[in-house]
Amino acid sequence: MIVLKATQEQIVASLQSVAGIVERRHTLPILANVMLQKTGETTQLTTSDLEIQIRTEASLGGDSGNFSTTVGARKLMDILRSMPADQMVTIESNQNKLLLKSGKSRFSLQTLPAEDFPLVQESSSFGPTFSVPQKTLKALLQQVSFSMAVHDIRYYLNGILFVAQGKQLSLVATDGHRLAFTCANLEEDVPKQEVILPRKTVLELLRLLSDKDGDIEMQFASNQARFKFDGKEFVTKLVEGKFPDYNRVIPKSHKNTITVGKASLLTMLQRTAILTSDKFKGVRINLESGVLRVTSSNAEQEEAVDEIEVDYSGDSIEIGFNVSYLIDVLVNMAQEMVRMDLADSNSSVLVTIPDNEFFKYVVMPMRI
Repeated sequence: MIVLKATQEQIVASLQSVAGIVERRHTLPILANVMLQKTGETTQLTTSDLEIQIRTEASLGGDSGNFSTTVGARKLMDILRSMPADQMVTIESNQNKLLLKSGKSRFSLQTLPAEDFPLVQESSSFGPTFSVPQKTLKALLQQVSFSMAVHDIRYYLNGILFVAQGKQLSLVATDGHRLAFTCANLEEDVPKQEVILPRKTVLELLRLLSDKDGDIEMQFASNQARFKFDGKEFVTKLVEGKFPDYNRVIPKSHKNTITVGKASLLTMLQRTAILTSDKFKGVRINLESGVLRVTSSNAEQEEAVDEIEVDYSGDSIEIGFNVSYLIDVLVNMAQEMVRMDLADSNSSVLVTIPDNEFFKYVVMPMRI
């Protein structure tokens, strides 16, 4: 049976949308595979790592009929990528193998039975479906994902908190040293739901979401989330645990405010960061009337000093920060201006975007 017959470009596009979660090494060999299911004219591709499952449907030619098998996802992808985009590729079933033919190339690939593929057991109690434009969710994730913890023993920090309530969707990420919050309006009213999406899920969504028009549908259950977009269905386990009360962390009444150009602040921080040590990324920020000064030093007793003129007439403040935390937020900001609210040298700083109440970023100070 001819399972698929399409151009390299068509097959790679479908395979790429599901292959991102496949690990090269796994305790279960079949999890390195993609499941191909042919039903009539439609081909379904499914991958899983037992916690995330991605499925997509496509019309990729071949004989009509019912057929299913699994084959190594990365191996298949590597073979296809070595071919020209417009070259016709045929994949045929032959006993326990798949034969891939393209031009004068022939590949014989080992398969494992589809019935052995461990599909994620989907929850039977998903909440109501709501949707936002794909590009909106992608922008929200980009605004907060850099603040997620990495391999923290407080496992609930290794992900992003999604809060859907009324007509608002809020996303929050924190690693205990800084916190990013953003939100968007929903078209429909939804009951309050709070879930924590794991780090791997967040990174995969960022990879798959596009900036083109089209909505992404979301549903949350107590232990799972489901997303549907562009013909793909994405099911993921959630992180269990209680996320910190982010509202208590966001400062409400810092009296000193400064608005500066993002580009000039970012380049100044990047320059002074050169003379920080790899382990100790501290810089000192001095804010005085009309001047913002940044200094850094290292164990070799080298020092960097840089300053810009600013419109500021508040208190004189000297405060230390991990420069990486400030660079992270500025790099991920599309706007030209940035606002900083400060109280004193011992209080966190609130970074926001002028005339945008939806985004808030909090950085704890550090002793230098």
